[in-house]
Amino acid sequence: MKIHKEGEYSYIDEGQGEPLVLLHGLFGALSNWEGVVNKFSKEYRVLIPLLPIYEMPIKKAGLDALTDFVEGFVEQKGLSDMNLIGNSLGGHVALIYTLRHPDQIKRLVLTGSSGLFENTMGGSFPKRGSYDYIQERVAYTFYDPKTATKELVDEVFETTKSIPKCMRIVAIAKSAQRHNMREEIKKIQAPTLLVWGLNDTITPPMVAHEFDKLIPNTTLKFIDKCCHAPMMEHPEIFNNYLEDWLKSTERVEMK
Repeated sequence: MKIHKEGEYSYIDEGQGEPLVLLHGLFGALSNWEGVVNKFSKEYRVLIPLLPIYEMPIKKAGLDALTDFVEGFVEQKGLSDMNLIGNSLGGHVALIYTLRHPDQIKRLVLTGSSGLFENTMGGSFPKRGSYDYIQERVAYTFYDPKTATKELVDEVFETTKSIPKCMRIVAIAKSAQRHNMREEIKKIQAPTLLVWGLNDTITPPMVAHEFDKLIPNTTLKFIDKCCHAPMMEHPEIFNNYLEDWLKSTERVEMK
């Protein structure tokens, strides 16, 4: 996947058509969505902005600044009528964006999203300098620990060796934990797909049921033997759920 750079934005932009905008999580990367890009860029324009989690000023590190960043990206790319898809922290940002700009969002997809409750980093924040600890925490994100490849662990380990980056991670994680959206999300009118791992330890299945209860127009799908990143652990099942739902909501709109 080719990474484009334009001003402060690094992003992926593949395919043509209706926009699918994908938002990654706190330790996420553009590569998390590779399976989605490969499948959907044949029919949609798939865009993934790299969120400035490690670069933003410490005092601003939080959900509002990340949502501001997404607003700027959407404006710069001239996007409208979007399908907005967020994993983990990216789901939280997607919820805030949707409430700020309901007229911009055609559909919303949340997978392992924060916003109601999350067990951040498995109950603790990163310890610098301990590779074994980071390996254990990254593996905690997946049902099958083998999904936490050495490349992925190495990437997170390098990140957590930096004190300023760690400070930003902690600030953003705390911002997410403080910002409970229980009352606000009742106002979301866009059709919303929830795809959850049945074995999610960070945003457990009860969180998915709560989102399903609070957001008015939802479809809830679970994936077995799956933890916090369904699009990485079971890309084929995730993509099938997403494709079927996009087509079914399209048919409803055409009636």
